[in-house]
Amino acid sequence: MAQDKTIQCKDCGKDFVWTADEQAFYQEKGFSAPLRCKDCRLKARAKFNGDQNRGDQNRQSFPITCSNCGKQDTVPFEPRGDRPVLCRDCFRKQRENQSER
Repeated sequence: MAQDKTIQCKDCGKDFVWTADEQAFYQEKGFSAPLRCKDCRLKARAKFNGDQNRGDQNRQSFPITCSNCGKQDTVPFEPRGDRPVLCRDCFRKQRENQSER
């Protein structure tokens, strides 16, 4: 039977407890042990998903005009000018269409 383990978060350095029940769940799903505490996992997930309220507040945005619909938007990278740049809505639609194929 697994026992609770104390793990140090790789982001904030705080110790957190990985319970025996959580370990069983992770093992059942084939997941590896968590590297971050719950708060840092939520921040990392929010940053990955582009949630500006919880993610990196210092992230730089660049204004663009969507190559598809002409809408004004911002992107988290500096466009080079050699490729079309899409607004969030057109980018999501394009990704959805590609995943349906």
